[in-house]
Amino acid sequence: MRLKENLDRVRKRISAAALRAGRNPADVKLVAVTKTIPVEIISETLNLGVFSLGENRVQEFLRKQPVLPQDLEWHFIGHLQTNKVKKIIDKVSLIHSLDRWPLAVAISQAACKAGVTARALIQVNVAGEAAKYGLSPAEAEDFAQAAVALPGLELCGLMTIAPLCDDPDEVRYVFRQAAELARQIKDNIQGINMDILSMGMTGDFEVALEEGANLVRIGTALFGTRNY
Repeated sequence: MRLKENLDRVRKRISAAALRAGRNPADVKLVAVTKTIPVEIISETLNLGVFSLGENRVQEFLRKQPVLPQDLEWHFIGHLQTNKVKKIIDKVSLIHSLDRWPLAVAISQAACKAGVTARALIQVNVAGEAAKYGLSPAEAEDFAQAAVALPGLELCGLMTIAPLCDDPDEVRYVFRQAAELARQIKDNIQGINMDILSMGMTGDFEVALEEGANLVRIGTALFGTRNY
């Protein structure tokens, strides 16, 4: 695996896309998606200066987190079951997949019990794909209005996943609508934080950046195709 070359290439693509949109590339956070990636390769990634890591599965995260440096910034980016919230609540920097009310309550309760503030993004299913999790755009503002009042929970923005396609321009509307929704929620709900837009993966992150993403979740472009 040519990890350094892959990372250099990704960073250049991020920089170019940000500049095309008139934005500062330094404002974009790269989260390396380490699902199925062994600890040894993750350690190489750290040596190359990537300290924000994303995991999809609680059990895999709990195996890796104790044996890696304790000052890493972990992102939980997969579907999260309510009964597993307490296992990660004090170990992750950001939960990207807040997609239903029982989960919001579970996060709030676990955070209060652990004495921490849990940061989370509302997952929005802009494209309305039946196979994907997430609130519909029509539900998101009311959900945010209710969730912002929960103790121990800090809403930080939105996350979305676009449909897979060969031409990223075909899903540009997904990222544009998510960015517009974040602005709408921020304008309509006093005191809410909608500063993070987690949008874009290996196949579409440049388009996502052009439409306002400031956090991209990259796995395959860094580590190659994986056998799930």
